[in-house]
Amino acid sequence: MALEQKLILASGSPRRLDLLNQVGIEPARLMPMDIDETPKRAEHPRSLARRLSTEKAEASYRAIKDDPAWRHSYILSADTVVAVGRRILEKTEYTEEASAALHLLSGRGHWVYTGICLVTPGGQFRQKVVETKVRFKRLSTREIETYISSGQWRGKAGAYAIQGIAGAFVQKLVGSYSNVVGLPLYDVTTLLAGEGFDVAQGWPEA
Repeated sequence: MALEQKLILASGSPRRLDLLNQVGIEPARLMPMDIDETPKRAEHPRSLARRLSTEKAEASYRAIKDDPAWRHSYILSADTVVAVGRRILEKTEYTEEASAALHLLSGRGHWVYTGICLVTPGGQFRQKVVETKVRFKRLSTREIETYISSGQWRGKAGAYAIQGIAGAFVQKLVGSYSNVVGLPLYDVTTLLAGEGFDVAQGWPEA
């Protein structure tokens, strides 16, 4: 791979890596950034997704800009936020949190916002926020309890992963499915291609 075609993924998310691999993109380096993801007071979920994705990209850029092996790379970062109205549903770590989130989502619509930020080899920042509207069916107590027993909610914003069992809860989805998983592929590949990255270089040949 040519130097100018190196892509750094500023994330440790296996879901985001899988999504990039799905469209034939293999990052040259994974570089998760440890930043404070606490929402600011009265911060809109869309603004939070944009800010965090930008901060991750900035931190990654600072870390590699003086390294000759990486300083001309593309850097891609992302952050996904789940919200009901302006109420942000943070990543759940405890069963009580998961139960409360699922009861809140039951039978109603919510928004999934993913902020993406691309740093070009020339150090320019390109940003976008993609939003998807998701509606859950009404969940029974047994469904919630059984899902919680699966453990698939752990560490997930909104207490669910759409690519798992919770996919059966989705009654309607308007927008990008991959955005809900964690990375809106159309928008990411369009952004990369617009900045000169050959998104088809890893596509298989028949």
